[in-house]
Amino acid sequence: MSFKLPKYQLAWQRFRSWIGFPYLTLLFWILPLLLFNSGHSSLMAHDEGLYAWRSRQMFDSGNWINPWSQTHHKTPGPYWLIASSYTLFGISEASVRLPSMILGVLSIFILYEIGKILLNQKIAWLAAAILSLEFLWLQYCRLGTPDVPMIFLVLLAILALLKAELNSQYRYIYSLIVGVCFGIGFLARSFMIFLPMIALFPYLIGEHRRHRHLTNPILYLGFLLGLIPTFIWLWLNFSNYGIDTIEELLEFVFRLGSKVRGNNGILFYLWNVPIKAFPWFFFAIIGIFLTWRRPIYRYQLILVGLPLVLFCEISIFSTRLPHYSLSLYPFIALLAALGLVWLGNVGFDGKMENQQTTLAYINKLPRNLSYGSGVLAILLLLMCSFVFIWGSGEIRKYATVGLALGCGCLILPSVWIGRYRLGKKFLNSNYWLAGWLIPAWLALAVIGSHGFLSDYNPDLRSFLAQPAIAQILQNNSIQFVKVGGKTGVLLDFYTPHHGDDVDTISELPVYSYAWLSPQRATDLSTPHRVLGTVQKHQLIQVLPSSMRPQ
Repeated sequence: MSFKLPKYQLAWQRFRSWIGFPYLTLLFWILPLLLFNSGHSSLMAHDEGLYAWRSRQMFDSGNWINPWSQTHHKTPGPYWLIASSYTLFGISEASVRLPSMILGVLSIFILYEIGKILLNQKIAWLAAAILSLEFLWLQYCRLGTPDVPMIFLVLLAILALLKAELNSQYRYIYSLIVGVCFGIGFLARSFMIFLPMIALFPYLIGEHRRHRHLTNPILYLGFLLGLIPTFIWLWLNFSNYGIDTIEELLEFVFRLGSKVRGNNGILFYLWNVPIKAFPWFFFAIIGIFLTWRRPIYRYQLILVGLPLVLFCEISIFSTRLPHYSLSLYPFIALLAALGLVWLGNVGFDGKMENQQTTLAYINKLPRNLSYGSGVLAILLLLMCSFVFIWGSGEIRKYATVGLALGCGCLILPSVWIGRYRLGKKFLNSNYWLAGWLIPAWLALAVIGSHGFLSDYNPDLRSFLAQPAIAQILQNNSIQFVKVGGKTGVLLDFYTPHHGDDVDTISELPVYSYAWLSPQRATDLSTPHRVLGTVQKHQLIQVLPSSMRPQ
């Protein structure tokens, strides 16, 4: 007697076998996290505001080579990307962030393809889903900075290297893509692109006898082709500023390499990365342990060697900032997925039951993690319910994040109890894995819906939205009196008609408007009236000497 599946199950299986199914599910997984917001947006100072303002200078002036009347210390790739977004969609926070969002989604798809080659399809999908949930990665996918575009190029280059090895008939095409990616990477991130390139050397050298990438001239040709936009930009700058253009690029790298920020010592990433990638970093440690016991054939030097070398590079580099470690996060996701799947097999498939007694404690780890998640869920629900009921204002927003996380954390103990206490055998390791993903997704979705990932300066946004202030900004050219720092960068971007930069109020014409820095706020020698104050910066109007502010 033949057994036939119900029609809906057959349709579901056919849909899952469709080649686009993994991409579609990943797209539905990541898009809400990228798009959820409170309805308001404001840029993050300092870096995002700088890239947004410099790109706007290019867009407004029409000079996409050097609108700053002096040599610049960075290659223009990020500015071109954002300025192109301005051209298509207008000047706004969404236009600033759109390139990073798009390339972030594509990076997740590429990581899935890399994971399929290095490991298997299940781990690859899980790794892509985990990368979407790593807080620092998600945050920078929603910021207008060059970090995610550079990582996209690096991941695309790694995928092309792997494809060139697996598909010899297309070897030259893939090798050309590798070189072009790294060449354009220099345009996007200047000398920082050399860090992941150097981190690939263990694989390129150690496995050279098999893949012969280093002796492939097409790879180097692609690199030169990718450098053409940078060469053109350098040549046009060289014709105006001479050798100072190249010297400024090099001096900026040396300044970064000799400057320690925030007293971040050589051990900075040892604690910062685990915190920013929690809890996935600790599953990645399990993944590293598994690859050490049973190395990944052919690709051990990519999966483990590359992130290890990259970690050492950024630790040695004196300027240690959290976002410099972003290139590690795709590999943390891959290793975490490997560790999680292995734990699921231990807890639900019993694959470790016959191992030696020294590893017997590992059998209990999934159970302990499940019950630990239940305890955490109860604590979060109790505390956050108390805060939500009796708290007020901004703190209630944080309580809703805890409530969402607490509800999600109930999934793990429910799956475990349902299978081993209630006998529900259909609750397999896949449900257990979902119990790790869903709580993080819910928490990040609530974080995004409250604007914590999009509205970084709400007080400045609210001030500029006042009708009287908005009317002045829209209808007048605004001067800048010694305005600098993080707030100054944001005021540069949000001021529609940018006037001159001056040192004192006395240089301003009568009845003109200006932003006044806190350092010049005590200058009362020239009559003026204060129209408003935000973050200690004042919007003023200069009055005739015969008048006094009212």
